[in-house]
Amino acid sequence: MFNKSLDFFIFDSDRTKLLNWKKRVSIIEGIAQGLLYLHKYSRLKVIHRDLKANNILLDNEMNPKISDFGMARIFSANEPESNTTRIVGTHGYMSPEYVMNGIVSTKNDVYSFGVLLLEIVSSKKNNGIYHPERLLNLVGYAWQLWNDGKALELIDSEMLDGPNSPGEVLRFIHVGLLCAQDQATDRPTMRKVVSMLTREAKPFPAPKQPAFFISDSSAEPGVSENKSKTCSVNEITISIMEPR
Repeated sequence: MFNKSLDFFIFDSDRTKLLNWKKRVSIIEGIAQGLLYLHKYSRLKVIHRDLKANNILLDNEMNPKISDFGMARIFSANEPESNTTRIVGTHGYMSPEYVMNGIVSTKNDVYSFGVLLLEIVSSKKNNGIYHPERLLNLVGYAWQLWNDGKALELIDSEMLDGPNSPGEVLRFIHVGLLCAQDQATDRPTMRKVVSMLTREAKPFPAPKQPAFFISDSSAEPGVSENKSKTCSVNEITISIMEPR
């Protein structure tokens, strides 16, 4: 694509300045609409399973395009979830029920979207360490700031053209934390997410504690011994061919 991928911009100290708040909002909303189509309006339900910044391509007008469907699972319209014995994906973006129990559902993508949303707002990688004593990753750091009433500190301070309304920033962070909650049943559907992002849904429920908020990968819950876990700690996807 003309502008490569999203990680090319948001994780670079110079190029991140080119993404003002209005453009970040447009990218977040575009990704949300794309996931909603895959989950709800596509002929078959598609679960991406590897949503992350370098799988979001940007065209010449910086419109986002979800890419790399090599790990996607296809479901019938009425099939809510399934199980897999092969865990594939990228550390920091995989939901806890998928990592621990191999449960595949649309809520896997919702969790990944929540992480990605917080990365876009902050221009920080989820797998970094943002607290010297507690080893908090980005989701944990956002959760701590939210509880301390300092959530606005999460926004990228290098942004040249920031938001006009602090309330809009808080709304997006709120949605990101709702998507990254520990329990899949607590996370909203992408249809609800799109509604919340466009201010159609009020009031929002309070977010609960997120999953995997400790940055040290050794502290993350493991996978049971009878499952095969194949994932990457350096944000490079490792794929395994498997029937869909």
